[in-house]
Amino acid sequence: MIDINMQGPRALVTGATGFIGSNLVKRLLQEGWGVDIITRADSNLEILSPVCDKLTIRVHDGSTRGLVELVGEARPDVVFHLASCFLAQHKPEDIEILVTSNLLFSTQLVEAMVAHGIYRLLNTGTSWQHYHNADYLPVNLYAATKQAFEDILSYYVDAHELRVTSLALFDTYGPGDTRQKLMSLLWKTALGGETLSMSPGKQLIDIVYIDDIVDAFLIAADQLFIQPGGHLRYGLSSGHPMPLVELAKAFENATGHSLSIKWGAREYRPREVMVPWTAFETLPGWKPSVSFEEGILRTRTSYNSRK
Repeated sequence: MIDINMQGPRALVTGATGFIGSNLVKRLLQEGWGVDIITRADSNLEILSPVCDKLTIRVHDGSTRGLVELVGEARPDVVFHLASCFLAQHKPEDIEILVTSNLLFSTQLVEAMVAHGIYRLLNTGTSWQHYHNADYLPVNLYAATKQAFEDILSYYVDAHELRVTSLALFDTYGPGDTRQKLMSLLWKTALGGETLSMSPGKQLIDIVYIDDIVDAFLIAADQLFIQPGGHLRYGLSSGHPMPLVELAKAFENATGHSLSIKWGAREYRPREVMVPWTAFETLPGWKPSVSFEEGILRTRTSYNSRK
């Protein structure tokens, strides 16, 4: 890890109360970074309770002026931007939260950075910006807002020589993940004995273990210190996407649990991603090291404790 001064580098993290953000914060602290996080007044900090005393917690009032002040107080060497509102399918009443979280707050953050001469940003994107493997074709409105922010970043990169790396995520999993996503569903089915209604299961799933994701963020952060101005984009893929049906079988083989799944009981959702994005550049110096089978076993204790 690169030292900026005798106290070590400083990070400002948004989205720190989420699954990925909280794991990143804990690793940054282990690596000797000073860490500030930006939260809302109503944010639940429970996931960070083991390390809250090691953090500087800054509460954003929602205003641009307020965020400019917070960033000026934090003076980070690198901003890790993970905060977002994810919705696979939106409703009319979701428009405000999607735009506010993924566009307004993100733009306020970058404006605050350049106001204080802070130029290193690690942004989080999504593979869903690339439906049908296109250079840009959003799967949903969430992905469109993520792309819209990257388009806004183009101005700041050109006008202010901002150094940006965007890491596009596929699916993720690991211990302590409370999101209602695929791994939670599989463990709930395995431990509860209920039948899970699923699509026909032919879609390819590209899923990466959380420690590998955090490794990528740290590698990308190091590279920001030597990267010239510009915006680099990388995909964080497992390299081994597998059909959902096969993934379920791999889960059974690794855990010894049988899954009661009714394949084809549900339709594929609208704009289902059948084949994940492949036309991405790989982050130099990074590749996932935790196999799916090993990762599943690492989550066992976490899900057993929820029974």
